[in-house]
This record gives sequence, C-alpha cells and structure tokens, in this order.
Amino acid sequence: MVRKVYMVSGGVSKFTKARKDKTFQAIVKEAYDYTVSNLKIPRKEIHQRIEATTASYFSDHFTRQLMAGIMVQDYLGLIPKPSKRIEGGGATGGLNFQTAYESIASERFGLVLAYGFETMSHVNTWKGNEFIALASDVSFDYPVGGFYSGYYAQMCVRHMYEFGTTVEQLAYVSIKNHRNAMFNPYAQKSGRLTVQDVRKAQMVAWPLTRLDICVMSDGAAAVLLADEDTAFELTDTPIEITGVGTGTDAMRMADRPHKDVLLLPHEKTEDYIGERFVGGKLNYPGIHSFRAGRMAAIEAYKNAKITDPLKQIDFAEVHDAYTSSELQTIEDLGFCKYGESGKFTEEGNTFMPGIDYGLDLPKQGTIPVNPSGGLIACGHPVGATGLMQAVFAFWQLQGTIKKHFVAAGMSEEKASVLQLNNPKRGLIHSHAGTGTYVTVSILERPKDVEIVDQ
Repeated sequence: MVRKVYMVSGGVSKFTKARKDKTFQAIVKEAYDYTVSNLKIPRKEIHQRIEATTASYFSDHFTRQLMAGIMVQDYLGLIPKPSKRIEGGGATGGLNFQTAYESIASERFGLVLAYGFETMSHVNTWKGNEFIALASDVSFDYPVGGFYSGYYAQMCVRHMYEFGTTVEQLAYVSIKNHRNAMFNPYAQKSGRLTVQDVRKAQMVAWPLTRLDICVMSDGAAAVLLADEDTAFELTDTPIEITGVGTGTDAMRMADRPHKDVLLLPHEKTEDYIGERFVGGKLNYPGIHSFRAGRMAAIEAYKNAKITDPLKQIDFAEVHDAYTSSELQTIEDLGFCKYGESGKFTEEGNTFMPGIDYGLDLPKQGTIPVNPSGGLIACGHPVGATGLMQAVFAFWQLQGTIKKHFVAAGMSEEKASVLQLNNPKRGLIHSHAGTGTYVTVSILERPKDVEIVDQ
C-alpha cells in the first residue's frame, strides 16, 4: 500500500518576460523563501528538516550552464542532502512534482522540496524557439522546418476538420485566460480581450495568432511535500495528493496510430461511433488528440477513485501552451467527449464564476480551467510551470488565494476574485512536445480539513 503524500506549502516568483535583476539561483530562492515562511514551525527548522530535493529545468541552453540544479541546491544551503534533476520538455515541472511525490510514497523520504525554474530571456526569441524545437525529432522533424507553433497549428486544423471547431472558440480560451490573469499578481500578462482582438493579432501559424500562444518567461516555483505525520505537524491545512498518472507517445506525429479510443470509466465505445465522425468512427488519436494525456488521466483517476471527472473535479490547471491544446486537453481529461470541447468552452463551462468576460456564457463556471491564467497569460518558464500549477491548486483548495495574492501586493477586493467557493478536488496537467510526456495529478482537501475562512 502506497504511503499517503501531502502538499504542505508552495511559493512562486513573479513570472515575467525578463528578470534582469537576479540570477536563476536567486529567483528560485524567492519561491523557496516564501514556501518555508508559511508553516507552523520556524523556517530555520524547516530548512534543517528537508531531507531531499528535486530540481526541474527544461534546457541547459538558456542558462548556458550544465548542472544548474546543483548550483541552486548550493545557493539554498541544502548541500549535501540528496538531489536530482528532472527534465521532460514542457512536462518537466509536472514530472518533478510526481518525482517528489514518489520519493515520499516509497518511504525513502518524509519531507521533500521540489523546485523548478527557467530563465528564457537570456536568448533572443528566435533562438529560444530553436532550443524548444530540439524537443522534436532532430533527425526527421526539425531539419524540415519543424517548430512548435507549426506542429500545433497542424493539430488544430485537424481538430477543426474532424469536429467543426472554430477560430472563435479558440479565441474564447484566450479571452478567458487573459482575463483570469488580471486577478493574479504573479501573472506575466493579462488583459480584457474580444474575439476580434484575438483574431486580428499577428498571425503566427494559421489559425493560431500571437494571442493564441504562450510566451517565453523567466520564473521559478517551489513546493514542499510530506508524509502524513509530518504534514499535519507543519500545517493545519495540508492537501493530499490522491492520484498521479503519466502517459507517453511517439515523438513524431506521423507515427501516431489510428485505433480505438481509450475510454474513461464514464464513457462507452458507442460514444465515438456515428455520423458526426469522419468515416463514421473516431480514429484515435491521430493528430487531433493526445493519447499520452488520456493515459495519464486514466491512471490518475484510478488512483484517486474518480469515475466521472466533470462531477468529481472542481477545477483544473492545464497546459495551454496554445488555445487549441486547452481544447484538446479537456477532451483527453473527459470533461467533455472528444469533439465537443469547442462548444463546451463556448457555452462557458470552463470560465470562472462571477467574472465578467464580455461574452454570453449560459453555463459559466461548471468546471473552471486555468483560473491562474494558464501558460498563455500567467506565463511558461518551462521548468517551473508544472509546479506553479501545483501551488495555485494548493492555495485554491486551502482557500488561501486572497491571503497570498494580498501578500504579493494585490488589493483585497481583487485578490479574492479567483477563489472558488469550497473547492474539494483539483487537477493539474503538464504536457511535453506534441504530447510525448503528459502528467496528471489530483490534489484533494482531506475531509477533516476545513477551508480557510477568508
């Protein structure tokens, strides 16, 4: 039987285009300092009791430094404790979170710090895109002009062809996430947009405009995970990690098969047969869906005993490097069936309750997706992103969004806008390449832990 694992604290640096004032070590320390300052015992004692760390950063190229993780370990004063570096493309932070989880679930350690960072501003944007494109197949895809906006545009067009998804539905995702970010003091960019704003933005790879795509970022995040006894010693409101799942797929999209859909517990084979599918049956995954995402969800849901995600999950932070990938992902996660995410989003199901988005949203707030603003608006310093999702999910489940946002300089009125009413279970999702690594983790507030009264 796996030992229970809890998240007890977390911290995030400001995500921004460039942090010219500090080195990557010092940016991580910002997140670390905040993490260890929000517990019941003194930070000095926490520092001494941390048994091990896991470090995540995507590319050695951005820092022009091999073994940057151990340099952070040294800077934080945690040498000679055990540590390891985790890397897996865009899923690096999510894989790091699960590595720290596993080190406690296996009973190797009782208190583990996971930290992640990226300083992508150290190179020009074109060079950064080249580095990121190295996460494609450099023998086949990369030499013929492969770059990620092109890949995702191709997948998006196929999704539009298969399911009738529209560019206006893509724009709804951008409108939602940029608007949510207006209430997140850690977010890199925000704004109140219209469909016309998104569609008139500079075209990158049709149909994706600059407002459909995340930007490169500098930033760091840290989380502290613990076994059950340690968790309740450190905080009155620990959040349990009840399920983790990881999936993989072929690096090259051309190698993706056309088979039967991998079904979630609430689905049946007949759901994907009929006239609404090209050829009368959904050929899966092709390039319109992420098989790794569905596999990760299947494992995480099994562990967390989730049989109907739309009813049992209160919110999700997902990897929306592109507006299209958010639509693809909510299908993989089973919030709606394959082919229905455009309409599901357009109806408002994934929007936060109580926020005016300037849109007609008849079902606003069913299951909020990316309350933080997601990668598109909060930012995407790759090695930190999956941990950032964990921190915001943790604060959301504790009911402490207002407390932390006020501490970051936001007014009390704005600081409470993103806090959901009594959330019990959240999902975080991290994604690499064109769906080559995907992680899904479920965080849940224990029944005997009450949400903080704000």
